[in-house]
Amino acid sequence: ADTWADAPHIFGGRDLEAGGTWLAVDQRGRFATITNVRTGKPTGTGARSRGLIVRDFLDRDEDAESFAAALARHADDYEGFNVLAYDGRALSWFSNAVGDPRALERGIYTLSNAALDTVWPKTARLRDGFGEVIERQHGDIVDHLLELLGDPRSAAAHELPDTGVGHAMERVLSSIFIRGETYGTRCSTVILIDEQDRLEFHERRYDAAGSVVGDTRVRFELDGPGR
Repeated sequence: ADTWADAPHIFGGRDLEAGGTWLAVDQRGRFATITNVRTGKPTGTGARSRGLIVRDFLDRDEDAESFAAALARHADDYEGFNVLAYDGRALSWFSNAVGDPRALERGIYTLSNAALDTVWPKTARLRDGFGEVIERQHGDIVDHLLELLGDPRSAAAHELPDTGVGHAMERVLSSIFIRGETYGTRCSTVILIDEQDRLEFHERRYDAAGSVVGDTRVRFELDGPGR
C-alpha cells in the first residue's frame, strides 16, 4: 500500500495490470473495497476490471448511496463482485450477483465471496472474533485484529459451501488466512477511523509461503467535504 503517484489523495494497494485496487482510502476518510463472488455461474461480461470500481468511487465526490445506485446500472460490465463504499457518513453495499444496493446501519458485518452476511465457517469465526476484540479493547487493537485475520484453520468437510470450484479448493478457501499451492493470502489490512477524524491504515504482507515480509502503518488527519 502506498500513495498513488497519479492520484495522491488515494492510499492503498494497486493492481499493476488494470490500475485499480481491492481496497483503498482517501484523505477525506472515504474508502471502498471489493471481493469477487463465487456462484459457479457466469455473472457479468468482465469487460471492465472490478478493481476500477474502487478507484472510480475515490476519484469522485458522489455519496456512497448515489455511487452504488449508478454502479448498479452498469453492473453487467463486470464479473461477479461485492463492493463496500463509505463516504465519511454512510456505508453502502452492492453486488451484481444479488440485487439492489443497500445502505448499512451501524453494526458488525462480514463479507466474503458471497452476499453480505452469508454465513460461512470463516465469516462466523470472523464475526465472533471481531466482536470479542471490540468488547475487550485493551492493548493494540490492530495486533489483535491482524492475529484474527491470520487464522489458518480450514472448515470441516460438512461445513464447506459449494461455489463451483470443487471440494479440494473449497477446503483451501475455507480458512480466514488462505495458504494454497497456487493461491493464497498476500496481505491483511486493518483501517481505523476515530472520532477525532484520524485514520490509521495497517497492511501486513506475506510471501507465497505465508510468512510475513513487511508491514505498512500510516496515520493521517482527515480533511475535505464530509469531515
